Amino acid sequence: MKVVVTAKSADRNSEVDPRFGRSPYFHIIDTESGETEIVENSDNVKAMQGAGIQSSQVIVDKKADVLLTGHCGPKAFEVLNKAGIKVVVGVEGKIPEAIEKLKNGEYEYSGSADVEPNW
Repeated sequence: MKVVVTAKSADRNSEVDPRFGRSPYFHIIDTESGETEIVENSDNVKAMQGAGIQSSQVIVDKKADVLLTGHCGPKAFEVLNKAGIKVVVGVEGKIPEAIEKLKNGEYEYSGSADVEPNW
């Protein structure tokens, strides 16, 4: 399974970033192989608008299965949902802990966005 985690830094033990669209980094982790790709999201961090949609497209292009993040707005959620990407919001702590919780079935997938547009 290919999992994207929003991150505050490029460090593999980074804290999960609570923002999706404006998260500075995405850690893309293959849970079977352990392979990790780190994507810098600096263009969207600085975007005047559309950061969630643009960040969603990055995740879709990377063929992710699941997104782990703190919060996800409605436009981003719609793009991800249409692409078949499952979203988990309310994720906190360090990336390795978040991945373990996902593997252990400790998260529920979201049925909708959890914040308003332009949060």
